[in-house]
Amino acid sequence: MTLPPLNPALFHLDSDHLWLMHCADGPVPRSVVRTIRAYLHKELWPWELGWQEDSLGIPEALRAQAARLVGGEAEDITLVPSTSAGLVTVAQGFRWSRGDEVVAPLGEFPTNIWPWKALEARGVRFRETPLWTGHRAGAQAWESTPPTAADDPEARILETLGHATRILTVSWVRFQDGLKLDLARLGRACRDRGVHLVVDGIQGAGTAVPDLEGASAFSTGGHKGLLGPQGQGFLWTAPAFRRDLIPFGSWLSVEDGMVFDRASTDHQRAWLLDGRRMEPGTYNTLSCAGALESFRTLNDAGIPAIAGHIRFLQERFLAGLSRIPAWSEEAARLKALLEADRLGSILALHHGGRGPEGLQALMAKGMRRGVYTSVREGYLRVAFHGWHEEPDVARVLDWFN
Repeated sequence: MTLPPLNPALFHLDSDHLWLMHCADGPVPRSVVRTIRAYLHKELWPWELGWQEDSLGIPEALRAQAARLVGGEAEDITLVPSTSAGLVTVAQGFRWSRGDEVVAPLGEFPTNIWPWKALEARGVRFRETPLWTGHRAGAQAWESTPPTAADDPEARILETLGHATRILTVSWVRFQDGLKLDLARLGRACRDRGVHLVVDGIQGAGTAVPDLEGASAFSTGGHKGLLGPQGQGFLWTAPAFRRDLIPFGSWLSVEDGMVFDRASTDHQRAWLLDGRRMEPGTYNTLSCAGALESFRTLNDAGIPAIAGHIRFLQERFLAGLSRIPAWSEEAARLKALLEADRLGSILALHHGGRGPEGLQALMAKGMRRGVYTSVREGYLRVAFHGWHEEPDVARVLDWFN
């Protein structure tokens, strides 16, 4: 039996609960809880807190670990509370002109909609484009046909970019249908067109390494595949793009912000050029400490190893699902997408006419057996991660039979 790259003993999980929902919320490792408790213990006696070790050292170490997760550099990391906060930082910091537009795929999670729609008051248009024939969203989401390996969503996105498009914003892995977009292809094409590619990365971070060639920004929270506590994420930005963003304007976004040997009332300071330029202010060091332990755990295991293990489990699951008559057609669709490298860690099974009642009933049946999955807009989501094992696949298949 293949050993998982993340030892299940790292987590406080039990045989009564098979958690296949890191796409909603991931479990934190036990060591994260210990780390947070230790930091809180220091807070009881503030003199125990170290300026270099804690106040400066924890955020600095977190940026370094975050950079490893996306194959980037620590100086390109901005610490933000969530995916939304990172996208809002980009949306509000970008230098817009009236008549500019933002393009997004149809059916993005609200995190990647409202930061851009908020710009309508400044004369910036938000426009969506379907990714395949029969693609629906909103009130018609349950009527949507599912994506197939024959579809070319990147071509559909790129052909809709216009002369007014300044930003293309996409989810790397889509929350409902699980489709993974080719970031490198989009990034190169956007760069050639003078358009900035901004990525909502939360459904892929921690389970694969993104290719950020040509991308301008990548934002993620830490509580899903990154297995961190809610309320701590990060934003990666390309240096040239970041230098042109309007600084956030916090006291830590300027040179020597935390150097108290220099008079704090000395305002003759330059804006920082690294990721701290866009940080909102004093850090939530407690959340940073927890996220640091989560990110270290993932990096120690190796994101490529985690990605490979997830794919192995997905292949085993789809092979078994193909032998269940009611799901064989859907298994074939997902297998073709997987072989085309079109899926992240979410296997999103289309309802296929079963409707909301059918998927909800199936999900409830699984929960009675201790198998936890989720339903979103016409799909039942099964999300494996690096701690799952082969017997878990058999348990899921037994539920589907």
